[in-house]
Parts: sequence; C-alpha cells; structure tokens
Amino acid sequence: MSMTDGSGAPRSIWVEQPVGRRRMPEPVRIAAVRAVIVTAVTVTQAVTAFLFSVTGSWLAFPLVLSSVGSTVVATWAVLDVWVTRQVWNQRYGVVSVPSSTARQLRRERRQTRRAARAAARVAARIRRRGGAGGRLSQA
Repeated sequence: MSMTDGSGAPRSIWVEQPVGRRRMPEPVRIAAVRAVIVTAVTVTQAVTAFLFSVTGSWLAFPLVLSSVGSTVVATWAVLDVWVTRQVWNQRYGVVSVPSSTARQLRRERRQTRRAARAAARVAARIRRRGGAGGRLSQA
C-alpha cells in the first residue's frame, strides 16, 4: 500500500494546520503560568487543610490560616494576569484599524462634501454667466 494522494504524488505525514489564535505575549504568558502554579498550590493546600480538619490533627489550624493567605496570593496572581494583559495591549497590542462602519461614515461625508462643492461651483458659474446682475434678458 503506497501513501499517495489522488495525483500520484507522495502524501506528507506532517500537515501544518493554521492556529486559531495568536500566541500570548511573553509577559502575559509568564503571569498566566505563575497564576496557574499558585492556584494549584492553593487548591492542594486547601484540600490538605480540609483533610487535616476532618481527622482532627493539630496541623489543621496553621494550615487553614496559611490557606487563607494563599487564597489572597492566588487572587492577586489571577488579577496580575488580567492587568498584565491590559497593560501589554495598551502599550503594544492595539492596532488602530478603522472599522467598516467608520469607513462607510467617512465615505458618506466625503460624498456629501463633494456634492456641496459641485453645487457651489454650478451656482458660481450661473452667477458669472448672468453678467448683468442676474437678469435673463435685456429687452
């Protein structure tokens, strides 16, 4: 059995597929990885604190206190991803491309101005042709 497409040419095993979304910027990716790690540690710590509490271990109280602190740190880490992303977009990521709506409005305004200028030229030409104060006939 040969690996060919319909035309007889060999078919490639590796096929490049376009990516759906662009890669995150480096600072945002670093913040996201940090947030995932901190959140994973916090969840693990909370589960451990719960199990220690159920068993009545003396370690439960210090672990619950540190879980509360870890929750604050995890919340900060997740917010840091959002803030870092916003800052990056404001500095580097926003490309000002006029939307089709804005383009259409500008086109309509241009056409209106052109029509007004053309009407003004026609009116000026009529005034110049009149010559004798705008009278149609001198009879």
